[in-house]
Amino acid sequence: MIAFKNFALRRGERLLLSDVDLALHAGWRVGVVGRNGTGKSSLFAAIRGEVEADRGDIDVPNRVRIASIAQEMPSLPDAALNFVIGGDAALAAALKAEADALAAEDWEAVANAHHRLEEVNGYDGAARAGKLLHGLGFSADQQQRAVATFSGGWRVRLNLARALMTPSDLLLLDEPTNHLDLDAVLWLEQWLLKYPGTLLLISHDREFLDNVSTHTLHLQGGGAKLYVGDYTAFERQRAEQLRQQQIAHDKEQAERAHLQSFIDRFKAKASKAKQAQSRMKRLAKLAGTEAVRAEREMRIEFPAPLRLPHALLRLNHADCGYAFEPSPSRGGQGGDGVARRVGETHPLPNPPLEGEGAKSTTILTNVGFGLEAGDRIGLLGANGAGKSTLVKTLVGELEPIAGERYAHPDLRIGYFAQHTVEALRAGTSPIDHLRELSPDASTQAFRDFLGKWNFPGDRAFESIDGFSGGERARLALALIAWKQPNVLLLDEPTNHLDLDMREALAEALSDFDGAIVLVSHDRHLIGLVSDTFWRVHDGVVEPFDGDLDEYAAWLRSRSGESRSSSNAGATSAKPGGAISAGTPAKTTRPAKVNPHKLAQAESRVEALAAQLAEVESSLADPGAYADGGKRVAELGVRQAELRAQMEAAEAELLALYDAA
Repeated sequence: MIAFKNFALRRGERLLLSDVDLALHAGWRVGVVGRNGTGKSSLFAAIRGEVEADRGDIDVPNRVRIASIAQEMPSLPDAALNFVIGGDAALAAALKAEADALAAEDWEAVANAHHRLEEVNGYDGAARAGKLLHGLGFSADQQQRAVATFSGGWRVRLNLARALMTPSDLLLLDEPTNHLDLDAVLWLEQWLLKYPGTLLLISHDREFLDNVSTHTLHLQGGGAKLYVGDYTAFERQRAEQLRQQQIAHDKEQAERAHLQSFIDRFKAKASKAKQAQSRMKRLAKLAGTEAVRAEREMRIEFPAPLRLPHALLRLNHADCGYAFEPSPSRGGQGGDGVARRVGETHPLPNPPLEGEGAKSTTILTNVGFGLEAGDRIGLLGANGAGKSTLVKTLVGELEPIAGERYAHPDLRIGYFAQHTVEALRAGTSPIDHLRELSPDASTQAFRDFLGKWNFPGDRAFESIDGFSGGERARLALALIAWKQPNVLLLDEPTNHLDLDMREALAEALSDFDGAIVLVSHDRHLIGLVSDTFWRVHDGVVEPFDGDLDEYAAWLRSRSGESRSSSNAGATSAKPGGAISAGTPAKTTRPAKVNPHKLAQAESRVEALAAQLAEVESSLADPGAYADGGKRVAELGVRQAELRAQMEAAEAELLALYDAA
C-alpha cells in the first residue's frame, strides 16, 4: 500500500500538490489524470524517491520493487533483446556469470550459474523478452539490431519493454502509449490486465484508461482526489459531485442573503435584537461552500476550405516506397547516396547501404486509394507496415516508384507528422511562424486566430523554446489550420496532447468539411472521426470491414499467429477518385467450432458484461457515497471480480473462435 499523509510537493517556487491524504492499495490499477502541469510526473518522481515532499509523508514499503520507464534515450551497441533482458538485473547477472564461466572453462562456476538461472527463472528469460518486443512491434530481425540504430520513437518502446521486463510490485507508466501504434496499444492493454502488482498509469488516452484502470486519481488545483472506477466512471462521478456542490452553494447563498436581510432590518430594534443575534451566529457557522469554478473549455476549429472540389487526390496502381540513387550526396545529407528518401518515424526494414547500387525499396504495391470531399478514413496496421509511407505518398513527399498520383489543381493539403513539430523554429514565436506563412496579414489577424487555439494575449509573442510538447503540437496544428486545407493527412497528431485538447481536436475534425486520412493509436479520436477503415499490411492497402472493436477482437483472435497474416482482396480507385474494393477483409469463424459450447461462452460473456455495466452504473450513482464509502468499497471489489471473470470468459470464447 502507498499512503500519502498531509503530502505537499513543490517544483521550484510552484506548489503542485498540497494536503493530499489518501491510500493506494495493492493490486489496484490507478489512472492518474489531470491537465498538463498539475504534477502527475512529479508525483511519480516522489514515489520513486527522486524528490522529497515539501511537507507531510509518502509511505512506500521498503521491500516494494518499483519499475518505471526510463526517460533517457539509450544509444548503445547492445542488441535490443539483450537491452530488454537487462531490465531483470538478476537474470542479466546470471546470464553474464554463465557466459564468463563458459569462456573460462570453469565448470564448477558453470554449474553454479545454471543453478542460479533456475532460481531466477532464467531459462525462458530470452523468450519472455522476445515476447515483449514482439508485442510492441519489433520483428525478429529488429530484436538483434543494436539499440543505437533505432530512432527516438523506437527507443522509447525499448525503454517500455525493459520496464515491463523488470520484476516489480509497483509499475509506474508515464504516457506509455506515445510512439505506439494501435496494434501495440491493444497488446499492452492485455499485458497490463494480467499484471499482478499495483499499476499507476499516466495517460491521455481515455479508451486505454477505461480498459485498464480500476481507480482514477484526479489532480487539480493543488489537490488529489481518488475515484473508484475507470475514466468514464470518474467523469460521471465528478460531474455529479460538481452539480451537487453548485446546488449546495446556491442554497447557501440564498440562506446567507435571507439571514443578512433580517440582520440589516432588525439589529437596531430592541424587540428583535435577540433574534438578530441568533441569525448572526447562524450566518457565521455556514460552511462556505465554494461555487463550482468551471475549467476553461478548449475549443479549436479548422476554417472552411477555400475550395472543395469533389475528386481531390488518388493513387492509381501505385508502388510506394523509397527511391535511392547511387549519386553523390546532396542537400548536406552526407554521402548516403539517398536522393528521395525522407526521414521516417520508424526504421526501414533493410535500407540499402551506400555503394550497394540499390535503386528503390518498395513498401506497398499496386495501391489504389482515392479521396473525395467528406471522406474520413482511419488507417490501421502495425508500425512499420507502411502507413506513414502511404501518407507521405499522398502528400507528395514521396513520389510513387510506379503508378500514378493524381492531385486536383485546387488541392490544398494540411499534413501533420512528428517532424512537423520538430520543424518549428527555435527562438521564434507563434506569430513569427504565421508571418512566415502570410507576410501581408495583419498582426491583429494573427492574434485573433491564435487566441482560438489557446495562445491568447502575450502568449502569441512568446518564444516557443519555453513551450511544452503539447503546446508545440497545438501550434503545429494551428499553422496547418491557417492554410485552410481541403485535405487533412494526420499521422499520430495526439502525441503530447492532453485529454481536453484531444476532445477539442476530435470535435474540430468532425466539423471539417474536407477529406481526412488519420493514423492514430488513440481509439477515441480515430473512432469519432473515421467513417471507414483501411488496413495496411504485407505490402498492400485494403478496406477493413468492421469497426475498432472488431479490429481489436480480430487481433486478439490471431494472437498466436503472425501479426502480418492477411485476408485476400484487391483494391482499386474508381475514376474520379472514389474508393472501391474487391473482397473486403473480414473476420470469419472457423468451421469446426462446437456451436453449443460457443453459444454458452457467448451467453456467459454477455451476462458478465451486463453485471459489470450494472455495477459501474451503481458506482456512478451519488447515493452510493452516502454511507461514508462502505457501499463504494463493496462495489469496487465486485467490479474487480467481474472484470477478472470477464477476462477469463473472453479468453475461453476466443479459444473457441481459434479452434480449428
